[in-house]
Formats: sequence, structure tokens, C-alpha cells
Amino acid sequence: MSSPKRRIETDVMKLMMSDYEVTLVNDNMQEFYVIFKGPTETPFCDGRWKVHVELPDQYPYKSPSIGFVNRIFHPNIDELSGSVCLDVINQTWSPMFDMINIFEVFLPQLLRYPNPTDPLNGEAAALLMREPRSYDARVKEYVNQYATNIHDDADEEEGETDGELSEVEDFNSDGEDEPAGKLEDV
Repeated sequence: MSSPKRRIETDVMKLMMSDYEVTLVNDNMQEFYVIFKGPTETPFCDGRWKVHVELPDQYPYKSPSIGFVNRIFHPNIDELSGSVCLDVINQTWSPMFDMINIFEVFLPQLLRYPNPTDPLNGEAAALLMREPRSYDARVKEYVNQYATNIHDDADEEEGETDGELSEVEDFNSDGEDEPAGKLEDV
């Protein structure tokens, strides 16, 4: 077994044995989802996000790919794609870092200390700089709408987290609130 492969297995197993919910994609340790809770004492504190992680074959010498699946309002996270702008992952990654560092240090620090001068979400950056209280309120709105009732079957394209109705909504593309099929017809 090669060293990168062993390191991938070690890092993913450490993450799985921690307090994080980890779901492998097709039993592959190089692609998985982690449920990430917002850090305390921030407007993100009540949120739970599904984070998609892909580890390259060259991991830990090459950084992982990290992206939020459900929507989040933050200057350094693209609202629609979930891409994260974080120097320690994108430019200054070191083999000394591991997956636990990402979820216990890097992502919480990113949410606690956003950098509005290097935004992926210009609207969030502008709001944070001009009206910090309005920014906090918008973050909380997103937490309530997209990051409270998260479940594994959320629609990854739409960021649906409305629980049981999200599967019905996937098939109802006309935008109406009525579920497909009525109970009284049964």
C-alpha cells in the first residue's frame, strides 16, 4: 500500500471516529460528505452543513477539494457552488495538515473571521463591511432556511433541506406547493 493511500485511510478513519457524521460515496475513502456544525458564538452556530470532500490521489501532498452542499451566506464561500476560498486549502496547504484540521480549525476560523476583501460572494462581503448587523441577520436567515433540518437525501443541486417534502419538490418542477398525488384520491 502506498504512503498517500495509507494517509488517506488514516485521516478519513480519524474523522469517522470523531464527532463528525461522515458518509462515504460508494465506499470510497477519497470522496465523502461530512456534517459540519457552525461554530458557537457566531451567527452560524445553529447551522449544520453537508460538506463534500474529495481527496486527490496525491493527498496529503495536494490539498483536498472542499465544498458546501447546502447554501451558506458568507463572503468567502460561493453561495451557489459552495466553493470555499481559504488560503490554507487553496494555496498554503501542507502535508502536516489533516482532515480533522479542516473541520476543527480551518472551517470554524473561516466562519468566525470572514475576509470581505477577497470575496467569492460580493453581496455578503459588501453587507458585512457596510452593515454588520444586517449581515448577521442574513446569515441567520440562511441558517434557518438551508442549514437546520439537513438530511442525507437533500437535493444537492437545489440545496433543499426541507426534510420530507424535498423529494416531492424534486418531481414538482412547476413550482407549485401541492405534492404530487393527493391523499383523497387513494
